[in-house]
Amino acid sequence: MAYSTRHMVFEHCSEAILQLDPTSNRVMDMNIAACTLLGYPRHELLELTATRLFGHQLPALIVFTQAVMEEGKGWSDELTCARKDGERVAVEISAAALKLKSVVYLILVLRERSTQRYHLDQAQTERAMRGGLLEWRNILNLFKETERDKQLLLSAVGDGIYSIDSDGLATYVNPAGARMLGWDPEEMIGKNIHQMHHHSHADGSHYPVEQCPIYKAVRDGMVHEGRQEVFWRRDGTMFPVEFTSTPVISDGRIVGSVVVFRDITERRSTEIQLQNALGELQELKRRLEQQNAYLQEEISIEHNYREIVGQSEPILKIIQQIDVVGPTDASVLIHGESGTGKELIARAIHQASRRAEHPLIRVNCAAIPAELFESEFFGHVKGAFTGALRDRIGRFELADGGTLFLDEIGEIPLDLQSKLLRVLQEGQFERVGEERTRKVDVRIITATNRDLRQEVRAKRFREDLYFRLNVFPIHSPALRERLMDIPLLADHFIHQIGPRLNKTGRLLSKGDIERMQRYSWPGNIRELQNVVERMLITSQGVDQFIDLQELPERAATVPRDSPVSPSGILTDAQLRQLETDNVKAALRASNGRLFGKGGAAELLGLKPTTLASRLKRLNIVHDD
Repeated sequence: MAYSTRHMVFEHCSEAILQLDPTSNRVMDMNIAACTLLGYPRHELLELTATRLFGHQLPALIVFTQAVMEEGKGWSDELTCARKDGERVAVEISAAALKLKSVVYLILVLRERSTQRYHLDQAQTERAMRGGLLEWRNILNLFKETERDKQLLLSAVGDGIYSIDSDGLATYVNPAGARMLGWDPEEMIGKNIHQMHHHSHADGSHYPVEQCPIYKAVRDGMVHEGRQEVFWRRDGTMFPVEFTSTPVISDGRIVGSVVVFRDITERRSTEIQLQNALGELQELKRRLEQQNAYLQEEISIEHNYREIVGQSEPILKIIQQIDVVGPTDASVLIHGESGTGKELIARAIHQASRRAEHPLIRVNCAAIPAELFESEFFGHVKGAFTGALRDRIGRFELADGGTLFLDEIGEIPLDLQSKLLRVLQEGQFERVGEERTRKVDVRIITATNRDLRQEVRAKRFREDLYFRLNVFPIHSPALRERLMDIPLLADHFIHQIGPRLNKTGRLLSKGDIERMQRYSWPGNIRELQNVVERMLITSQGVDQFIDLQELPERAATVPRDSPVSPSGILTDAQLRQLETDNVKAALRASNGRLFGKGGAAELLGLKPTTLASRLKRLNIVHDD
């Protein structure tokens, strides 16, 4: 995820938190509460030195810093911070030393000492409130004993307190309550308290006095509470409150009520922040569910194999290249013929990277309609176009923190390549129909069976995008380039497919292996897998050896009279002729049908789009 839950908790923590680098004397990071306490916006704090904030007490700061770095933690209430407006704020500091990538940072939690005292007063008041009506009666008895004791008790309370008589007129208001309501205490005495601050609901509509919980306590002698109401200040503004109205009973009759109220603006703000955070968590959960659904979809597709099989020189070279490039974030371009296992190489690179615990998201560029490319890559919002019935996360967002594998990259339309280049260069994009810019951290691995350099020369592929993708090229060899791996691959497929067909323990004869090694394998590993599966299906009885019978007629073996080098290597012209003859044979076998069941694409083990591009490359004219 680009915005983690851990960072969100740090950002919205009610305590002011600073991260300092004592070596470079810099402020490295801070949360919202620190900006509020110090009176600076974030970007200005990041430009300040640590001594700018505490420099007027430099000796004490140095001693405190050294103690924390030696002990790993520390506490002090002797330092003051310099706010932007020049005011010095006395603070209590809890500090810890944190080592990240060989650099020791100081994490400071700042608490304004005056605020700490206020919170202690509030805690004492809350304990008094929990004591219930009996304790308030005791307080009222103290009021009667001496006016001085009354002032001492109530003037020190941080919450608002006032008393009313049976007619609803104020008989006492403590300083905190008057200050919150914007009045002087003397101005409120003898006034109808409901008309002064409780006359309207939050939406401005009239609040009838007969519905007021404060006055109900005077009428019915019961304790009443208010939790979702507002009080109005003298200046016409309002603030959310919770309050308790407790009746005062003397000589068996109700003589008035004592009201304790609290401004819960800060708590309400915190609740809203928590609700927003919960919304973000829900969005993250939905995104993870979509990722999981995508991965389940990927798992349901049977992969050819889980690990690279082979001991030939080309395979050993690929493994070495994976070891080199895997731990980096470099873009990799895998090129080679269809069916050679390019996706397997991409998976191996991802598993060798630091992103292995994050998803590898695969996109088959050849299977996406041109008009849906942008939505598939970047996502869209509800209503962005016809059929967009809900918000959809694109593949780039799903791959955030992981790897995005773009298969058949040469199929991407030219007009979308510039947008893809922007994401690769800046890590930014917008969903279709949305103006918000999003950031992602994605590693790109691409694969193609086209000659992208030729595509660039033909103006069908952007040169700048090609160079961006081709940072580390890897050639995926054709099966005819790694003939010594055929026995290993065939055995791998027999053990993989056999149990599914209930035909285990089967073997190939040496003669069949040699025949396979003389075959050109135009469909590469995918074709070899199909041949092995067909052999297992047609094998009869309990015979341990399976019969190769004959290789597909559509693919010619290497002609015996062709001038072949002792190593079995063919010239480029020979390979091209073999490929042309093979495709023509498939067209004849399918009666000219390109796609669908029994079509040439299926016979060759190719995707329809790959066959179409191959016909064009080989200049084979197909008459429908």
